[in-house]
Amino acid sequence: MNFRARDLVVRYGRARGRALQGVDMDVPDGALYAVLGPNGSGKSTLMRALLGVIRPEAGTTQIGGKETRDWTRRELARAVGAVPQAEFPAFPISVRDFVAMGRYPHLGPLRREGETDRHAVREALARCDVADLAARDVTTLSGGELQRVRIARALAQEPSALVLDEPTTSLDVRHEMSIFRLLRESADGGMTVLLITHHINLAARFADRLLLLHEGSVAAEGEVGEVFQEEILERVYGWPLAVRDDLLTGAPQATPLAGGPAS
Repeated sequence: MNFRARDLVVRYGRARGRALQGVDMDVPDGALYAVLGPNGSGKSTLMRALLGVIRPEAGTTQIGGKETRDWTRRELARAVGAVPQAEFPAFPISVRDFVAMGRYPHLGPLRREGETDRHAVREALARCDVADLAARDVTTLSGGELQRVRIARALAQEPSALVLDEPTTSLDVRHEMSIFRLLRESADGGMTVLLITHHINLAARFADRLLLLHEGSVAAEGEVGEVFQEEILERVYGWPLAVRDDLLTGAPQATPLAGGPAS
């Protein structure tokens, strides 16, 4: 399941500036593809445009080789598991039943859960390390626990692709690393993973390709080594950085320097 955008332009209402300006991107089948950029650079807007939540002013988006607008909501829900940046459960529901909501696109209005559905829910709970929370009310969870439960719900869909906006927000180091490892394993198993994150060093460690946005435009795109260039990162993030390969993982890592804002 691939994603594509061509000359994508998005403007909110009558705003003077454009949230996205001429963005091109190609997310290959079975890749872990990370979208990076400072606050306000257009990362979440790009996710919403790709999924058809907002209509672009210009340009095109495709999912699986088909224009996004040609997908029905039900078809898209079966194919793509989405984890938006923020979500607050509106009513009490158990963690198990919340995760089982990911099966709704497969069930239809009349069919009840079968063993296939129950197995998918159990697997998703276990993979996100929330099986011990299955009986808990989601409204009692911590922010980090809820985040893992939301990812489990997306996995329970058994989609061909995952799209996640800041999925490790509020997570401690153990669970943050567990989620990045889970996403890497999912991509290695053939699932396409499109990840929006502020954790640029973890993205460099786990992702196949990176897209770096700056003020709504593409600042760099490509394999990790192509994007992790000091001059590119300093220009986008406005701070001097040193990029060095990590001795343990071999992945390039960016370290902010003490000097001050990049000129």
